[in-house]
Amino acid sequence: MNIDAIMRIAPVIPVIVIEDEAHAAPLAEALVAGGLRVLEVTLRTPAALGAIRAMKQVEGAIVGAGTVTNPHDLDAALEAGSEFIVSPGLTENLGKAAIAARVPFLPGIANAGDIMRGLDLGLDRFKFFPAMAAGGLPALKALAAPFGNVRFCPTGGISLENAPEWLAFDPVLCVGGSWVSPKGAPDKAVVERLAREAFALR
Repeated sequence: MNIDAIMRIAPVIPVIVIEDEAHAAPLAEALVAGGLRVLEVTLRTPAALGAIRAMKQVEGAIVGAGTVTNPHDLDAALEAGSEFIVSPGLTENLGKAAIAARVPFLPGIANAGDIMRGLDLGLDRFKFFPAMAAGGLPALKALAAPFGNVRFCPTGGISLENAPEWLAFDPVLCVGGSWVSPKGAPDKAVVERLAREAFALR
């Protein structure tokens, strides 16, 4: 499965921070039950790699690693079983390593130079990050205009309330959001409801 196909599975990719590995599987079960199968586990905590392994056991889940910033992180994420890789930015070093690993890769961009660096590497699917801080939807519309074949997943400041506006813009295939996966021990009923609301945004 390539990154384009992964981005089209659901309108929202949960951006997940796991502090306790024991929370991982129940959270994944609730998100998948609500229709959100693509799960991005950020490498921001010591529990992240174990959480990826645990979530991989949940039927229907497609689990990837986020906040991957260098080839060492990439290797660790792949060893844990990550099925796709998300980074906050794009360096040539990381881009080449991800391409060599043949893993679906969604690098972060915030300006035209970032996009052009990605295109030079053969990449045309990007995370627009930090979406709101980088100028919001008007900024993305201006950025997307010269790059007709490029598609985006805005992340950073996206909520249930503003997601529909982003998703209505054709170059946006999905959005990334943390609101569907609140921190701490998951209340599965609440998470499943949040996931269903997010899935219905399509």
